[in-house]
Amino acid sequence: MAVASGFATSFAVAESGGSFNCDYLTSTSSSSTSSLDCFRRQVRTIKPLVYRKRSYSLSPKCEVSSNALKNGDKETRKSSLSALELLKTSAADRYTKKSSSIMVIGLNIHTAPVEVREKVSIPEAQWPQAIRELCSLNHIEEAAVLSTCNRIEIYVLALAQNRGIKEVTEWMSKFSGVPVTELCQHRFLLYNQDATQHLFEVAAGLDSLVLGEGQILAQVKQVVKNGQGVPGFGRKIGDLFKHAITAGKRVRTETNISSGTVSVSSAAVELALLKLPEYSSSTARILVVGAGKMGKLVIKHLVAKGCKKMVVINRTEDRVAAIREELTDADIIYKPFSEMLACAAQADVIFTCTASEAPLFIKESVQALPSVNSEDGGRRLFIDISVPRNVEPSVSELEGACVYNVDDLKEVVEANKEDRLRKKMEAEAIIAEEVKQFEALKDSLETVPTIKKLRAYAERIRAAEVDKCLSKMGDDLPKNKKKAIYDLSLGIVNKLLHGPMQHLKCDGNENRTLNEILENMHALNRIFGLDTEISVLEEKLRAKIEQNQKQSS
Repeated sequence: MAVASGFATSFAVAESGGSFNCDYLTSTSSSSTSSLDCFRRQVRTIKPLVYRKRSYSLSPKCEVSSNALKNGDKETRKSSLSALELLKTSAADRYTKKSSSIMVIGLNIHTAPVEVREKVSIPEAQWPQAIRELCSLNHIEEAAVLSTCNRIEIYVLALAQNRGIKEVTEWMSKFSGVPVTELCQHRFLLYNQDATQHLFEVAAGLDSLVLGEGQILAQVKQVVKNGQGVPGFGRKIGDLFKHAITAGKRVRTETNISSGTVSVSSAAVELALLKLPEYSSSTARILVVGAGKMGKLVIKHLVAKGCKKMVVINRTEDRVAAIREELTDADIIYKPFSEMLACAAQADVIFTCTASEAPLFIKESVQALPSVNSEDGGRRLFIDISVPRNVEPSVSELEGACVYNVDDLKEVVEANKEDRLRKKMEAEAIIAEEVKQFEALKDSLETVPTIKKLRAYAERIRAAEVDKCLSKMGDDLPKNKKKAIYDLSLGIVNKLLHGPMQHLKCDGNENRTLNEILENMHALNRIFGLDTEISVLEEKLRAKIEQNQKQSS
């Protein structure tokens, strides 16, 4: 039943709020045809289901008739098939006749609330380990993790789409403790060009809550920096992120999308000023908890808006001192975490922006704080832009507290929506150009395996014929004559391969189009029986299985 299980989990897909059920009905086969052969033929007739952006979920409800597999099960046990052979018998055409796919499996501010995102978020320090764990999965070759306050997205190069999705989703569930069914309600899935376009839009700030925000580009750069030297952050995923950085830079250079409110931190400051009474915005007592990247931006935007005096809580004073030196016209007072609640008691507005995985402000501690002045609205404002959240959700139940998180920044973002949409259209045109360039580059690399296979094919023939020739000429043949025969054979092969190799290269020196090059590649595969894609993916699957068997033994 391993075949049935693999088929079901790969092809059964359910949309949130409804489901697709793929029922497999067997037909009567002749006595000379095994049920497994019949199963394989019918699997090929079923079209893979297409995932669309937004919340679609896996639902393994595909049923296979037990009669169809009864004999096949016995044969499987008798022959003791290896893991790879079993994979081949279970409708392997859907693995081996397709190239590896670039996919993104993620949750972001558009598909999942902060309550879910904070559970699945991966701290930056754990990105390398996450990549290693993801690449230990059977169908994942390369991986990258992008985890911010607005999104958790995992980019992978997968040997098989459906199996890759299943493995990554289960890994996310195991890492976060969130059930697979809940993840499937909120995740989105994108493949190949759609995944490329999505990452480019993310790097350009087009997919952010705050259109054109600058911080996300720095976070995409950090993915590349953290991935350097990590096994699993390979060439294809690495090139994808590097090109995304180029696209993000170009959008910001050629459009004015970064003007106005351009970060979560600046939107947080704008929201606080909107909620404070107009007459108290310049006199409100401000507390900022955390002086990292987000905290520093909050402080800068506060000063720019006229809030010159504030208390900053941080583990060490070094960062606060550096900010104080940069903003010489502001009165910034440093306090350690041990004095956080005492400082909160004296504050009207509290910004929290730390990487703490546990809440810093819980209901009981906030309830014990003294009330704020009625002149300042009578309620203490908590602006929590951390994921996971630093302020316990139940704090909002208190009469004297008002809590806002990153999902509440939409009120600020809605301002000047028309102008932002115009800027987005300009940026999308640039993104389309960059995606086209990247896809052309990626497609041109498809010929590399064919080039290697063709040369290896010719080398095998050359070596065999040289050995045959030398054996006929006897053992007493001088070394210089052996070398002459070897050089002659090598020269003939190189000259014969020169033409085909030139027609497979996409270096811009020839006038051949990409389509012509790919047609040449497929023609050579057929003529010489190279079966490049099948061989390459089979080798990768075999290596994966052998590696995992060694690790488990």
